[in-house]
Amino acid sequence: MSFTMQCDIVSAEKSIFSGPVEMVVASGSLGDLGIGPGHAPLLTALIPGPVRLIKEGGDEEVFYVSGGFLEVQSNAVTLLTDTAQRADDVDEAAAVKALEDAEKAMAAQSAEMDYGAAASQLAEAAAQLRALRQLKNRA
Repeated sequence: MSFTMQCDIVSAEKSIFSGPVEMVVASGSLGDLGIGPGHAPLLTALIPGPVRLIKEGGDEEVFYVSGGFLEVQSNAVTLLTDTAQRADDVDEAAAVKALEDAEKAMAAQSAEMDYGAAASQLAEAAAQLRALRQLKNRA
């Protein structure tokens, strides 16, 4: 018998996952963290990146989240995100193009450039590609 906890991933649009998991691995603001059953209560900010769920029985599923918060309560983990999607659903070509566009915009450094927006776009595209890499490495 495996030990599990309830995990819910909720975006601004909808609930994307709800079910028992053995472990959650996410990108927190202070680094990657792993949450298992019996973990101490915790509230932390999430940065854009992959979230890996090890489901009951050992199957894994990878998601991309754009940031948000992770809350651990008594035998339950909740991820509240602005945007979340299964890594399978991330458009790799679009993420690569967004990464290249952001890098070009930052290299140009024109007076009209919004550096913050370009940096944000660069971070988000890199995080999407990181989620895709985790998914491919799992296969």
